[in-house]
Amino acid sequence: MSWLILVASGVLEAVWATALGRSEGFSRLGPSIVFGVALAASMVGLAYALRELPVGTAYAVWVGIGATLTAGYAMLTGAEPVTVVRILLILGIVGCVAGLKVTAH
Repeated sequence: MSWLILVASGVLEAVWATALGRSEGFSRLGPSIVFGVALAASMVGLAYALRELPVGTAYAVWVGIGATLTAGYAMLTGAEPVTVVRILLILGIVGCVAGLKVTAH
């Protein structure tokens, strides 16, 4: 259950990171509210997962999921360029995160 909650919290990290960018310095109400709610939910989920998972592994997985989804979403929406190098680097993050999960006790 902790891994499932950790993955959901990583997804919420991507949501709050994207909303933060769209809030334009908290000057837009909608994205600012999404940021606050997603941030709080993401942190609560991470804290819950840390009750059973090692902090180093859990934090790296949480950040990796958030970074991968945030970068992928930005490329899909055209906000950032899509290049072979960027895709390979994102796949590298995914590989490292998967490796950490596989080797966790």
